[in-house]
Amino acid sequence: MKKLTPNDPEMQSADLVAENVERLKSLFPEAFTEGRIDFEVLKGLLGGHVDEREEKYGLDWHGKRQARRLALTPSTGTLRPCPEESVDWDTTQNLMIEGDNLEVLKLLQKSYANKVKLIYIDPPYNTGKDFVYPDDYRDNIRNYLELTGQVDGEGRRISSNTEASGRFHTDWLNMMYPRLRLARNLLRDDGVIFVSIDDNEICDLRALMDDIFGCENFIANIVWQKKYAVSNDDPGIAPMHDHILVYQRSEKFERNLLPRTDKQKSRYTNTDNDPRGNWSSDNYISNKSRFERPTLWYAITHPKTGEDVWPEESAVWRYSREKHAQIERENRLYWGPDLSYKRPRLKRFLSEVQDGVVPPTWWTFQEVGHNDEGQKETAELIGPKIFNTPKPVRLLRRMLELGCDKNGIILDFFAGSGTTAHAVLDLNKQDGGNRRFILVQLPEPTGQKEYPTIADICKERVRRVIKKLDAEDAGKLDLSDGAKQDRGFRVFKLDTSNLKPWDPNPENLNRTLLDQSDHILPDRSEQDLLFELLLKLGQELTAPLTTRILAGKTVHAIGSGVLIVCLDREITRDQAEPLALEMLAWRRELAPTDATTFVFRDAAFVDDVAKTNLAAILEQNLPASALARIRSL
Repeated sequence: MKKLTPNDPEMQSADLVAENVERLKSLFPEAFTEGRIDFEVLKGLLGGHVDEREEKYGLDWHGKRQARRLALTPSTGTLRPCPEESVDWDTTQNLMIEGDNLEVLKLLQKSYANKVKLIYIDPPYNTGKDFVYPDDYRDNIRNYLELTGQVDGEGRRISSNTEASGRFHTDWLNMMYPRLRLARNLLRDDGVIFVSIDDNEICDLRALMDDIFGCENFIANIVWQKKYAVSNDDPGIAPMHDHILVYQRSEKFERNLLPRTDKQKSRYTNTDNDPRGNWSSDNYISNKSRFERPTLWYAITHPKTGEDVWPEESAVWRYSREKHAQIERENRLYWGPDLSYKRPRLKRFLSEVQDGVVPPTWWTFQEVGHNDEGQKETAELIGPKIFNTPKPVRLLRRMLELGCDKNGIILDFFAGSGTTAHAVLDLNKQDGGNRRFILVQLPEPTGQKEYPTIADICKERVRRVIKKLDAEDAGKLDLSDGAKQDRGFRVFKLDTSNLKPWDPNPENLNRTLLDQSDHILPDRSEQDLLFELLLKLGQELTAPLTTRILAGKTVHAIGSGVLIVCLDREITRDQAEPLALEMLAWRRELAPTDATTFVFRDAAFVDDVAKTNLAAILEQNLPASALARIRSL
């Protein structure tokens, strides 16, 4: 039975460096000598694909190397569950996480890698005094605790960047780079990311996204008309728009079409009672000249006058003679009411066109809302001027419609007031979808009594959205054909690991050894430990959890039996065998498809005999096809 410690790789967030090295080793084993990479050999294996120029194209800035290293450094923290602040804790699949998003993204690497369908973020625009992410390269968890006032920071000033440093592009790039790098790992191969930004950092963000996602995965720079009127007191040229950069994870992404509006549908009518249904007329003439396309310059016969009809002198018909003849036979030409048109138009039937509209890069406020609309939506739910620039729900809904299926996971790690969750819940109600959201928000102090932090604003808004939607559906939901829509969320908060780090006192080693006999922090609950195990062993934070009393001990099965945990404080020799046998029986009942990890509290075993016996019984009674790992904390 292996004992898990805070330094054990299994109990840390994903070690991305080690994973990358293993991938390289599997691809290029010849490039490794005594466990080290021989770059000269690797360059030779890669041939002409290695760029050895001194001056290279790309984005570079002071601190990029440290920012890259920070993204690859495993987290030492954990996420502690807060059922009392949650909604429908036992059943929901949605998450709201309080904490520094850099550390949270690290902690999600094992459980959510390649699972997120869509990411939307509205990061700080770097206009001065607008972001509080002074990452500490040595201990980011302590940095976070100090920043949010949870520990004594020895005089650290809890505030945003100064006006001067807030405008430094390098500060902003150092903050954004590791977060985007980690976020990319969470996207599915067919996933997509949308990032809001203004003119101040659009150029740097575009170069940064090219660096991380690859310029070949750029999809669009959407321009959103965020205002409907110019500010008369603006000293310069008044900004009326923001940008939304869109990148795919890979070429497997396929964007959806936008649903047709009632106005767009109204263009299709059936004035001639055509049995194929509503249609709209389209131009039958191409702007190509007859010198470019001579075969498309020909005469057709007007059905009323019998005269030859030619295209305009500077144009041609859109189709060849053969295709035109087919169109005529199929009654797809429209010559106007009473055949009054000089030239025909083409009938396009609604039933035959693609089911939706191709999205443009110009999004007007009439279609997706503006800043004032976002303010009013927030004010209606939690009070006026609570949040400066919340995005309108319609804007987020448009992104979800374009980039996400009805069952996808949506991640927003700059959650702000929670507009993303609002849009997910709203769209699920509208189309019956089961989209899930993961929100991450730093509990930045607001100085307000009612909502002490921005994370508090976010949680309260989502709670009120849920109440509003439930009130609208009261008495209308028919649950006979399925379960109620998921309108809840689990709250977690970033904290230090539940396990004590090994920190020996050389002046009193005996005391250190006694303290480490049980290296679980005394103020942490069994639930805290369970969720740290979920994160560190790669299970989702919403994995199904079942609890039973086996041999007088409380035992938890997680993820249909891939993790079976007993954290009882005492297991004697007499209790070891019946506990092991009942756990095995429960595992057979659960029938997990993956290997099972059994976890116990190491200090619970009264002696090594009890520990050895329990491990032996588990190992000997598992079928050869059922792999298992037996661990203790």
